[in-house]
Amino acid sequence: MNNKRLLMLVEIAIFAAIGIILDQLTFTLWAQGGSISLVMVPIILMSIRWGLSAGLATGLLIGVLQMMFGAYILHWAQALLDYGIAFTVVGLAGIVRQPLLTAAARADKTKIAVFIVIGTVLGGFLRYVAHTLAGVIFFAEYAGDQNVWAYSIIYNGTYMLPATILTAIVAVLLFTSAPKLLQAK
Repeated sequence: MNNKRLLMLVEIAIFAAIGIILDQLTFTLWAQGGSISLVMVPIILMSIRWGLSAGLATGLLIGVLQMMFGAYILHWAQALLDYGIAFTVVGLAGIVRQPLLTAAARADKTKIAVFIVIGTVLGGFLRYVAHTLAGVIFFAEYAGDQNVWAYSIIYNGTYMLPATILTAIVAVLLFTSAPKLLQAK
């Protein structure tokens, strides 16, 4: 195994561990689950630093670790949606990697920030979709007499929107103040 690949794998493990720690430092809104945390920051960082595969692997590893450390699981498919898929898709933020690296080469901090926000919003939105689907399928009883889709959209939006905004702000501050983090060495 070459040194660069080994470094990527080590960083995936380290940033997944950091993600789990950041997920413990949360602001919990609801008793049924959902919290505002910085768990997506390490996934975004890895997807931009190393590319899609590293971002997806980091997200998947974080999801698996969350299942190991006390996830609320009703059914295997709900675990797959709420943990496996929800955190893996955050790694798709890496699709902005190439234009972001181009902006970084030009030292254009505005474009760097724009691409980071686009990637973060994409990853956060896809995570939101996974949680919403899990809510509709597995947590419909909490909706009561309300429309289950409206309930799940609103419920998951109350924590995913602030979490995505917070992640975008932290990622922009991180990458614009330390642009060397953008490039894997």
